[in-house]
Amino acid sequence: MTDKWKKTALFVIDMQKDFILPDGPLLVDGGAAIIPNVIKAVEVARERGMLVVWVVREHDKLGRDVELFRRHLYSEKGGPTVKGHEGAELVEGLEIHEGDYKLVKTRFSAFFATHLHSTLLGAGIDSLVIVVFDAVALNYPSVSVIVDATAAKTPEVHDANIFDMENIGVATPTLEEWCNANC
Repeated sequence: MTDKWKKTALFVIDMQKDFILPDGPLLVDGGAAIIPNVIKAVEVARERGMLVVWVVREHDKLGRDVELFRRHLYSEKGGPTVKGHEGAELVEGLEIHEGDYKLVKTRFSAFFATHLHSTLLGAGIDSLVIVVFDAVALNYPSVSVIVDATAAKTPEVHDANIFDMENIGVATPTLEEWCNANC
């Protein structure tokens, strides 16, 4: 394992049932299709000795910690990605291992109102994979998004997001390119 990989973290973001399964209330089109690539990216990251960061949403059942525009989805019965409910679980094939790091977020950004930045600095991490604009804004010198291990609400939104990321200096390799890089 090179020092490069010790300073690199792979982020797995929102790979929860409520985002990925066909009946999920927050379904991301294309989410299910990327599961094999996400599994492979996690395997490669672990082989390289990289920190794997699992970023998940876990909300209060009444939605008190949710963005205002999503609060209508919550009631006494619960809502999407409620802590302890099935929809907040990772999809089949993905699991957190000892040594991985789980971060619960309540907003789009994993950096907003969390201790993620200080945790990464404390772990000596300076390169991030599958994290986007906030990492660039916080001056991480190396940010990559594996294009075929990410998805958005629609393919068109995904393409636009990748275009925007490339324009701010984010590397956008395919899974194969990333796996073959600096091995």
